[in-house]
Amino acid sequence: MSSKFKRSALGARVPHEKKTSGMATVAMPLPEKIVLPMQQHIGAPCTPTVKKGDAVLVGTVVGATGGFVGAAIHSGVSGTVEAVETVHMPNGRSVPAVVIRADGEQTPDPACVPPEVTDHASLIAAVQACGLVGLGGAGFPTAVKLSPKDLSAIDTLVINGAECEPYITSDNREFLECSESVMRGIAAVKQHLGIKKVVIGIERNKPEAIDLMFSLVKNDPDYSVMPLQSRYPQGAEKVLIEKTTGREVPRGGLPADAGVIVLNVTTVSTLGKYLATGMPLTTKRLTVDGDAIGEAKNVEVVIGTPIGDVLDFCGVKDDVSKILMGGPMMGTAVADPAFPVLKQNNALVAFGPAAAALPAPGPCIRCGNCINACPMGLSPVEIAGAYTKNDGEMLDKLMVDLCIGCGTCSYVCPAKRPVTQTMNLAKAVWQKNKNGGKK
Repeated sequence: MSSKFKRSALGARVPHEKKTSGMATVAMPLPEKIVLPMQQHIGAPCTPTVKKGDAVLVGTVVGATGGFVGAAIHSGVSGTVEAVETVHMPNGRSVPAVVIRADGEQTPDPACVPPEVTDHASLIAAVQACGLVGLGGAGFPTAVKLSPKDLSAIDTLVINGAECEPYITSDNREFLECSESVMRGIAAVKQHLGIKKVVIGIERNKPEAIDLMFSLVKNDPDYSVMPLQSRYPQGAEKVLIEKTTGREVPRGGLPADAGVIVLNVTTVSTLGKYLATGMPLTTKRLTVDGDAIGEAKNVEVVIGTPIGDVLDFCGVKDDVSKILMGGPMMGTAVADPAFPVLKQNNALVAFGPAAAALPAPGPCIRCGNCINACPMGLSPVEIAGAYTKNDGEMLDKLMVDLCIGCGTCSYVCPAKRPVTQTMNLAKAVWQKNKNGGKK
């Protein structure tokens, strides 16, 4: 990479709004029904394995993956399949969904027993059986991440506890409330992948989590805890790798190409829980916050619970204008509160009219703020110019494909231009040019 595009990893100093960081997780009452879309991961959708009228138990597989890049989907309630219908995802895609009416008994599936893990292959089988995906928001199937082409090249496991998005504190609570399962999951990955070094990265605005992890690993030279600057997007995978290891993921490469595997803390903790109990991924901790929420909370919910039920549990003001799955920087807007909580959701943030209103964009004043803040060292101003000209070759030279879509450029823009959206459109032009004009 040329010095002109040397990554700065500066990012933005966004407001933290972490008022729920000291709030212990509360369990939400069981919903009357859950809706399980068959697309809760990167990769092809699952295929429903049940039909209307079937009885299911907690942990029963209701969606099977057809390939390696996928993750099985399990019922988080015992009850009866009410329907297999089509739902529309926030990205506009239509996928099948299994609707289950809960019976209130929460009877566990007898097939849910702790797995026997003795090597890398059996660990991968356990991860697949758990239905585990990246729980920091990405939703990438964990089994794939733990199966690099050259396992011998991996020498470092980085645990992502940065949690740099405003409002969200669910990962912080995972450290504080489930440290035993965090350590169990880390130890299993370290042992069965033969990884020498573990670095646990936590932003400095989580001092309790940092102190706790320090106390748990202080006597093991293979482990280290790295307090990180509280700056967005510190938790972005490539940024985190640079900050914790000093290595740079090559253009077009994966973390494995830098000898690193990165796992979100809740992901590795969920693995630890599965190894101990055999209960797959069926519940999720959410931070529920925002100025339209009556009482902000960290809530444990059954995956598939309608978002409206969660908001009602926390109390919602009358003037809700926008609901986000995730944080305000990279979250996804939800049009219908009947849409369910997904595996990779870590927060629900609701805003009133003032906070949700988007300012009118002005002309670019070429101040360079977006260039200085871009964590990947890109030049959004030049990229916007090349996009306007539909110049795929120039977009390639400007390395638009390195954009991680973090939203930092839009946040720091004094003219309030939709810089991130332009970057995403530019990436589409670059991809089309790369494919010889084909979409």
